[in-house]
This record gives sequence, structure tokens and C-alpha cells, in this order.
Amino acid sequence: MQAEIVLRGGPVFRGLAGGMADAVALAGGKVLAVGDVADAIGPRTRIVELDGRLAIPAFNEAHMHLLPFGLGLRQVNLRAEEVRSLDEALSRLRAAAAATPKGQWVLGRGYDHTALDVGRHPDVAELDAAVPDHPVFIVRTCGHMGVANTAALRLSGIGHNTLDPEGGVIERAAGRLTGLIQERAMRLVKDAMPAPTRAAMVEAIEAAGDHLAALGFASATDMNVGMTADMAEVAAYGEAAPRQRMWMVLAGNPEGIADLAWEAGMRPWLAGGDLDALLRWGAVKVFADGSAGGLTAAFFDPYLTADTRGVFTFPTATIHALLAKYHAQGWQLDIHAIGDAAIEQVLAGMEAAGAAPDRRHRIEHCGFLSEGQRHRMKARGVLPVPQPSFMREFGETYLRVLGPDRALRAYPMKTWLDEGHHPAASTDSPVCSVNPFANIHAMVTRETAEGRVMGAEERLTMAEALHCYGWCGAHSTFAESVRGTLEPGMDADIAVLDTDLFAEGADILAARCDLTLRGGAVTHDRHGELRA
Repeated sequence: MQAEIVLRGGPVFRGLAGGMADAVALAGGKVLAVGDVADAIGPRTRIVELDGRLAIPAFNEAHMHLLPFGLGLRQVNLRAEEVRSLDEALSRLRAAAAATPKGQWVLGRGYDHTALDVGRHPDVAELDAAVPDHPVFIVRTCGHMGVANTAALRLSGIGHNTLDPEGGVIERAAGRLTGLIQERAMRLVKDAMPAPTRAAMVEAIEAAGDHLAALGFASATDMNVGMTADMAEVAAYGEAAPRQRMWMVLAGNPEGIADLAWEAGMRPWLAGGDLDALLRWGAVKVFADGSAGGLTAAFFDPYLTADTRGVFTFPTATIHALLAKYHAQGWQLDIHAIGDAAIEQVLAGMEAAGAAPDRRHRIEHCGFLSEGQRHRMKARGVLPVPQPSFMREFGETYLRVLGPDRALRAYPMKTWLDEGHHPAASTDSPVCSVNPFANIHAMVTRETAEGRVMGAEERLTMAEALHCYGWCGAHSTFAESVRGTLEPGMDADIAVLDTDLFAEGADILAARCDLTLRGGAVTHDRHGELRA
């Protein structure tokens, strides 16, 4: 059979078991041959000379928020890579307000109060002074809390006497609102915002997909669909042209749309279904706790910097009932749990519901867990879906608020692999940067952005890191039989990187993606190498 495309002249990473080759031939959207491909080259074969560049199975982003990421491209960027002072944050909000009609919302995303020069969250009064004529809401990098100005609080119906909702906190200090809104209380603010139009959501989905394709992703997960615009998000995905193969996860908290979707006739994709579908609605998400950096992840032992053990989103009986319901309906459970106490609550609920290896239930993040919890997860086939980038971006904060005993053992990638787990690496973007090279760097170095090594024994080899970013992601969505490695018969989902990441001294953080293929079709071509 004649190949349609041949990549040759550089290292080709086949997968953790297959090792390396020097060429790969593609035909009919599949891998035709690996290694000796001379017999597959014909007069119509398009040849890409790698010239020493690295070809790998395309990245799989196993946990992100694709629609919010796309919508966030139009919001004020407050991430710590660019914003390290309160004055800079307020200056960016002022500039956005100046370009926004009075009365319309000004939204910001990504600030980290632990990285700001003031070492705290912005205050409602500071937001009022900077932007007096617009409602303002800025969301912390973790996505579990944010700060509103007075106009936003008023529109949200939040006053001095507003009670904290279950699983949420409206912060007060000396009897006054500070503007800080945490966990499920954030829904009060979000409900007051105008929902994005379907056209805006379609544009955001496709813009986010273009961004991911340019980074080498051919598969992704949109986690918690329905928390921005309810069932309208499902319709937007039906209209959009996704750039990646998408595993879709419905928001399952009482505020979410899982029950509405079920009543509307939506049923879960089941193992054995069509793996070629670009959209597979397969899972439901429920929150068990918050974030460690925000002091709302639920732990057995208290934080070092505050008299708290975090926040449980639901009482145990409530969350166990939710898990049992969605398990019985046939959904994969993709449950947010970061602290060890929340992981215990979720794992016990999955066990009670009947979790078994064929269901591949997942604990999202799963950052701070015990050896016993790891063993129970393995016995039930419960998958960890971690974010190694958290160690890079938030490791210093973990040390400060949790201490080294907990912080250095967090997100134990090497231990998981050695014990036979399949940790699907991801970024939780827009919580962290979706840049895969920063995530890979975190896996192989365990370094924070400041250069501190966080548990050297949990470092991965480059092959292991790419395995977690490809095959493990495919496995978490029941697709490892068709993607995640470059072996004959597998989907031709390939990323060509400008840097051989296996080379000694390779600058991982400077690497870029030159070419991305999804099923042999070009979704990104930086240099026009396969341009018709």
C-alpha cells in the first residue's frame, strides 16, 4: 500500500514500549509502517524531512476547560507570568474598563494572590477605586475563588447579610464584605453575568482548538461543560468544528446540567462505541473540594498558615448519592478531589457505588493522597488525572501553606507509574498554562518556576512523560486501542516538534510544535510543509 505521508530523517517516538524509530508512513488516517518505510513511498507520497526534529504521538490534554479557555482569550490576563504587583493588576483592569461601555462587565482571569507583591487578594475597595463604573469580577488562577467589586456584588444580590451557600464562602472582615467569593458561592456572581451568545461560544471553541493544535494536541477534554451557559454549551459544541478529538464531561453538581442532559435524552458514550467521533459525551464531574493554594482543598491535617482544613463542597451523604446516581446511569465519574480528606470521601463513594476497572472512574487532580488510597484506587481501576504543572506554578505555595512533608510528595507521577497506575498528564488550563512543554519540564525536573526541586524521586524520564501525555490520556477516555502510540494500525495523530526532547541538554521550555496531524489531516503546519 502506498503511503500518503512519510515523516523521515529524525527520531520518531513510537511509545513507551515501542521505543524509537527513524521514519513513519501514514495512509488512510492511520499509521501504515514505522522504521523501514521505503517500500511504502510512491509517486504521490508527500514526504516531510524531519532533519533531526522529533515526531511523537500527538498530545492529549486530559483535563482542561476548553470553552472557558477560549472565552478567556478575550478577558484581562492577570496570570503571574505577567502580573506580579497589585498596581499592575489594577492598571490592566482600568485599561479594559476604558475600552468597555459603562455598565458592562469587566472580567479578569488568573491572578495568584501569593505571587502578588502585597501577598493577598485584591480588595473590593481597590477594585471600586480602579473601575468605578463597571461590575468587575476577577478569578484566581485556581478557578475556585474570585474578587468582585461593589457593582458586581450588588448585581449578584450579595450583601452583608447574605448567608454562605452550602460549600461556599462569602468572605467578611470586621463586618464588611471583602469582595472575595469562594467555591459554590461563585455561582451567585456567575448567574448575574450575561451568558455568552452561541456565536461567541462557537468562536471560542474553535479559537481554543486552533491554539491547542498549534501546540501539538490532537485530543482534549472539556471538563465541566455547562457551568458557563448551561445547555447552550451543548448546542454550541454541536455547531462548532472541534480541532481535537474531544472527551466531554458534563457538570454534575446540582448547579450543573447533567440532570437536564439526562432528561433531554443524552446518554453516555460506552466502551465499544464509535471511537472516531470528534465529540464523545462520556463523563460527569462533581466537585469534592477546592484548591490547595486557595486553602480550600480538604485535608485531614490543618494548613500551616490558617486555622482551616479546607472546604468540602458537599456533606458525605450528599456527594455519595450523586456518585451513585451518575455511576448507575453509566457515566464515567470524573471527580475533583485535591486534598487527602476529599480524596477519601470520593474514593469511599466510588467504592460504595461499585467502581470497577472497566468503568475507569477518575479522580481529577488527586494531588495529596496516601499509599493506602493509591492501592485502593488501583484495585478498583480508579485513574488519577494529575496536573504536573501545578508543581511548577504552585509548588512554592504548597511548601508555604502545607509544609514539605505534604508538598514534596504531591502529584507522585513516578510512584503512580511504578505501581501500575496510568496517570494522564494535563494542565487544568486556564488554571495553568496549556503549554505542553512547561508541563513536560515539570514532569522530568520536578522544578518550580523558581527552580526548586520538589521531590526528585518523582521525576520521570522523557519517554515516561510523553507516555503520560499521550497513551495515558487516551486510556483515560477508552481510546488507547487506537491512539497514544505510533504503531501500525493506530490513528495518525502526530506532533512534529522543532526540538529533539530526548537529546542531552535539550531546551524543553523553548520547544515548539511545527506540525500537528489528527487522523492524518493537518490541523497545524507552522512552516507549510504539507500545504496543498
